[in-house]
Amino acid sequence: MSPLAVRRKGALIVVLAAAAAAAPMSPAGVERFYSTSAYPALQSQVTAISNLTSLAIFDLLLVVVLGGWLVLAVRDLNRDSSWLPGAATIVVRTVVWAASFYIFFLLIWGLNYRRTPLADKLAFDEGAVTAEALKALGLTAVNQLNRLHPAAHEAGWPAPDAVDPLLAAALARVDREIGGAGIVRVGRPKTTLLDWYFRRTATDGMTDPYFLETLASTALLPFERPFVLAHEWSHLAGLADEGDANFVGWLACMRASPPSQYSGWLFLYSELAAAMRDDVRVAVAADLASGPRADLAAIRTRIEEQISPRLATAGRQVYDRYLKANRVESGVASYARVVRLVLGVRFGPDWSISRRRSEAG
Repeated sequence: MSPLAVRRKGALIVVLAAAAAAAPMSPAGVERFYSTSAYPALQSQVTAISNLTSLAIFDLLLVVVLGGWLVLAVRDLNRDSSWLPGAATIVVRTVVWAASFYIFFLLIWGLNYRRTPLADKLAFDEGAVTAEALKALGLTAVNQLNRLHPAAHEAGWPAPDAVDPLLAAALARVDREIGGAGIVRVGRPKTTLLDWYFRRTATDGMTDPYFLETLASTALLPFERPFVLAHEWSHLAGLADEGDANFVGWLACMRASPPSQYSGWLFLYSELAAAMRDDVRVAVAADLASGPRADLAAIRTRIEEQISPRLATAGRQVYDRYLKANRVESGVASYARVVRLVLGVRFGPDWSISRRRSEAG
């Protein structure tokens, strides 16, 4: 291919990426033609392939791309007596590569950021989101933690690299109830070269948006892991929004085994406590039994011992910009929307949920 043809191809890729980023898309259209049709079929196949190995394929992608970029950059800088032509070539290549990966990101997983939010799909009562309801739910969480702690610890939790079939089945049921295909292929938990970053930034896990893998931090305590995996599997189900993934992951835990239920309530209690006034939080926490209290303290301790505040702040800022660039207006604050969803969604027996009539129809 001639140099001119290469430049034209690169320019076309950049234009396509820019158009895809700016193009207005109907959430209902994305929901119907991508998130609940094309994507589930793609996800099932891609995750099935990535599940064949315990190695994180995303790590291989990082090594190949970064290594290739460095090799080509060194070659370009050494090609001419002046560094300017080489630097210009590096900049152009970086832009074209970034545009290419962005297009693949959208096609494989990223378009899920543009689907209909759960609050617009489910039977949701905004009036139920009150300070009184928040306190009542906090007390419920405390009661559930106190009740479940003995059974959960006695039963134990699956190995770090194992898939809990009860939790996976529960997630599929929840996915069907919210209007999904219900054919989620859950990812086997994998460790990653990014584990050092996870530990230093208190990142619990990540969903690889290219090979649709589940990457989990090795720092997680056993009773944290079920919810974290359910959250990441919710991303695999096509719920890109962090608040929606938190809600579906929590709901899947509620329908699984006692250890998973306990893990889900540990997560939700922490979210509820963060949303309460100080005096209310202290009053609610007073009813915690020694077992759940010790587990919550252990989570705080492992974060405090490993986190780098400066790196964590920088990582949060980068991820906030990433989310906003993908049309999540609240950025990292979207994580906390799970409290609003749990308070406002109408639950039936056994934590069943209903969609709005227009959605159900």
